[in-house]
Amino acid sequence: MASDYKVVGKSLPRFDAMGKVTGRAIYGTDFALPGMLHGKLCRSTMPHARIRVLRLDKARQMPGVRAIVTAADVPCARYGSFIKDMEVFALDTVRHVGQPIAGVVARSAAEAEAAAAAIEIEYEPLPAVFDVEVALQPDAPLVHPDLLAYQAMPTVLRQGNVSNQSLLSVGDVEAGFAASDHIFTNRFTTNMVHPGYTEPRAAVAQWDRDGRFTVWSNTQLPFEAQSTLAEILKVPAAQVRVICTVIGGGFGGKLRLGVEHYVAVMAKACGRPVKMVTTTEEEMATAYSRQPVVIELKTGVSRDGRILAKQGRIIVDTGATSGSGVGVGSSSALILAGPYRIPNISIEGLAVYTNKAPTGSFRAPSGPQANFAVESQMDIIAAGIGLDPLEFRLRNILRDGDTAPNGQVVNKVSLEECLRKAADAIGWSQRLDGNGRGKGLACGWWTTTSGSSGVYVKINPEGKVVMNTGCAEIGTGALTGAAQVLAEALGVKLDDIDIVSADSTATPFDHGAQGSRTAFAVGNACINAVEKLRQQIFQAAAPKLGVPAENLSLVDGVVSAGDKSITLAEIAKALQLSGGGLIAHGTFIAPPTPYDPKRGRNLVITTLNSPSFHAHAVDVSVDQETGEIQINDYVVAQDVGFAINPLYIEGQIEGGVMQGIGQALSEEIVYRDGHVANANLTDYKMPTAMDAPRVRSILVECPSEVGPFGAKGVGEPPVIEPPAALANAVAAAACRVSDLPITAEKVVRHMAMAS
Repeated sequence: MASDYKVVGKSLPRFDAMGKVTGRAIYGTDFALPGMLHGKLCRSTMPHARIRVLRLDKARQMPGVRAIVTAADVPCARYGSFIKDMEVFALDTVRHVGQPIAGVVARSAAEAEAAAAAIEIEYEPLPAVFDVEVALQPDAPLVHPDLLAYQAMPTVLRQGNVSNQSLLSVGDVEAGFAASDHIFTNRFTTNMVHPGYTEPRAAVAQWDRDGRFTVWSNTQLPFEAQSTLAEILKVPAAQVRVICTVIGGGFGGKLRLGVEHYVAVMAKACGRPVKMVTTTEEEMATAYSRQPVVIELKTGVSRDGRILAKQGRIIVDTGATSGSGVGVGSSSALILAGPYRIPNISIEGLAVYTNKAPTGSFRAPSGPQANFAVESQMDIIAAGIGLDPLEFRLRNILRDGDTAPNGQVVNKVSLEECLRKAADAIGWSQRLDGNGRGKGLACGWWTTTSGSSGVYVKINPEGKVVMNTGCAEIGTGALTGAAQVLAEALGVKLDDIDIVSADSTATPFDHGAQGSRTAFAVGNACINAVEKLRQQIFQAAAPKLGVPAENLSLVDGVVSAGDKSITLAEIAKALQLSGGGLIAHGTFIAPPTPYDPKRGRNLVITTLNSPSFHAHAVDVSVDQETGEIQINDYVVAQDVGFAINPLYIEGQIEGGVMQGIGQALSEEIVYRDGHVANANLTDYKMPTAMDAPRVRSILVECPSEVGPFGAKGVGEPPVIEPPAALANAVAAAACRVSDLPITAEKVVRHMAMAS
């Protein structure tokens, strides 16, 4: 299929490669302005307390200090996506360790840090809650006693420590259980993990004399940052400009504001540009990490292995603010249902406050946690009824024309192909080798985030094409993929395209680099722009060539009809002189997908936009004495729709698998009485290149009906299945562990309990 094209389907170099490998790329941590000062935060040392006294005098007298800001300097009291429960600086109560109370501006970062440490605070301790199940008890301490007084979206259901409740309901689940021959009830838990981006959060802010200000930041969402900053500072959004620097990884951890709002307030207070960069300790203790969850599943099956009913509940720990947890708690419902034909379903999602740092939308939000529970239980059920786990899945998976749990009819379902290819590649027929060796499977589905994307495509007089997009490049190579789509559709070489991106004033709106959507949505917007450009090009070329516009073709930057031709550069030059240039605005927003609203309540993701399907298979060895797990082989079969750039897709798969392995086997932010006990990269066990196993990628191409050239979102799916696949492999080799991470200590303990 790729052989039919000249640009897409090829593993071409990415546009930002040279700057990154030579060190010329300017990251957020590199960016600087003349006369720039530095900011640091004074953070809470208490998990829940009233601020009785805040003394700033000593800190103001410290060397180099230029300003100190607090909640009194912030026009907006509270802000937030679903519920306005976030504060820039604590107003009168702190709700987690690490919550900012004040910001110090000084000549250097060291001076600012010393002054922040000199701020004196007297607290009145309040009862705290750190466990979501305890937080649900009627007598639990309330993280937000005034929760019902906060502004919120009208659909949010909140009460006590619950920031939202959602429900997915299909059929009659009790009747389904009554008809079942076997019923399985299982409980699964996962812990908090950091996104693991290389570059910490960083921003520089500068105010102009006319009241406008600019923020240079490594945010993934420049337009959301713009609107949120405008809300916080109570200024029109047009007065706020957000420009993305080069970004050293995001993975969802840089979706929401990180330090942009602090430097904006600080810069206004001191009248100078201010820069802030988080430390490793701040990152590990206060970043938007993946939510820990508790999942309970009850599933009924028939004697011949058909799933008849599923009931489940997921409790999502959002930390001290709701953040994106409201959405994660609801989107997890479709993942807990899984890509299976189940006539009776009842799944509840609860987003719950605790006195821990706010959590966020780390790559494939809710995917790894919910898939870990679903696919682990699939293996448990298969063993319980005496079926091969692969066969059990094949008897129940969705197929073309089936109705998903949300009422959406699904097509282009490639799950059987993915399962069979992954299983064959891992040698599934010899999966029960014994001697502490086992193989595991897991499969799943995922959506591509919708939202609108706009691009300006301009052809310069020398023939160069400029793709102007509001989307940021966060290290995935997705904008290179979008540029390949543009080059193919326009009939030019990839080298002929330049990219301008992620400036809330100079580029068109984009929903942002998230949800596997960049190449998908920006690529489609480019195709829309090319359709308009071709009309302009042919209308301009027709009189010059003396032929009707409908008889013209555009290939390799040349418009021709028979033996007559004219280059794009010549047309662009002529139009620049006579008509303002050759430029078009392309847009894309995913078309609505029908669904049955009766099946869900408060579901943020109600439809699956060009759903992708995938299966992972892994071969492990488990030391029967130490519990140490060794990965011998890892295979991913992923439906990418169409591989725009195969090499970078394989890179996304390999990176996603490694992140999933980290969550599965070693990574965990450990809390003790509200304090993070391992806020460093020594005690937080993130896998390195030395830990990376061989990962083999099988790219399945079942074209999307919507994506550019049939492409589907590819960035998030690889991180979803590793925890479940590894749990199933470890169960085959040694024992079942239902609590992430699956450490050697847990394996030894579970083996001892089983013996």
